[in-house]
Amino acid sequence: MANELRPCPCGIGDRFDYEGCGQEVQVEHIKAYVCKPASTDKAVIVIHDIFGWQLPNTRYMADMLAANGYIAICPDFFAGKQPWKPSDNWSKFDDWLKTRDARKINKEADAVLKYLKEQCGAKKLGVVGFCWGGVAVHHLMMTYSELKAGVSLYGLIKDSDDISNLLNPTFFIFAEKDDFIPLHQVTLLEQKLKKNCKVDYEVKIYPGQTHGFVHRKREDINPQDKPFIEEGRKDMINWLNKYV
Repeated sequence: MANELRPCPCGIGDRFDYEGCGQEVQVEHIKAYVCKPASTDKAVIVIHDIFGWQLPNTRYMADMLAANGYIAICPDFFAGKQPWKPSDNWSKFDDWLKTRDARKINKEADAVLKYLKEQCGAKKLGVVGFCWGGVAVHHLMMTYSELKAGVSLYGLIKDSDDISNLLNPTFFIFAEKDDFIPLHQVTLLEQKLKKNCKVDYEVKIYPGQTHGFVHRKREDINPQDKPFIEEGRKDMINWLNKYV
């Protein structure tokens, strides 16, 4: 479990020096980053980690999805509340998190889904999320049947969690050396899914990787991890392509 000094696994990692190809828009009560390809009716909601919707790394992921033919939107699921900063005191993290519950985002999700359908012409919808956003994906994939595919990347799970009541196909990406998601929890998740899940799912563990590897590491400065970073990104896109 998380230690008291570091109750969340998210280090800032390699902060990408990246401007982004999209634009910021207002979606009802929240702001969002949107990147659109030329013409498509497929869209993916990209859910940020604790560092918020403006982190360049997450926008890089959104732009990558757009380059693969999806309207990609990364909304501020903290709804204007401050994201976590690397300089913040980890002893205050639990209190900070209490006001940012990844399972209490329906108001924001409703606004984003409406925007995608009415303003972007989206008819086929999926969702991906990283760390905090991975937990949000678990919640949304059990709540919104219009989300035809979900990808949860290292979303924290507890032994008590039961996320087997998924409404549509969901892919779970985990890192073998994630200090905050013990492999026994991943095994327990697989057992529950195998027993109870009625839709397609996959649970995949990437060898030698640490928390955040898909969006926290730049391939050019982590050569030994490059194959796994690229594989994780490719797997995410392939899952979306299959079901959205």
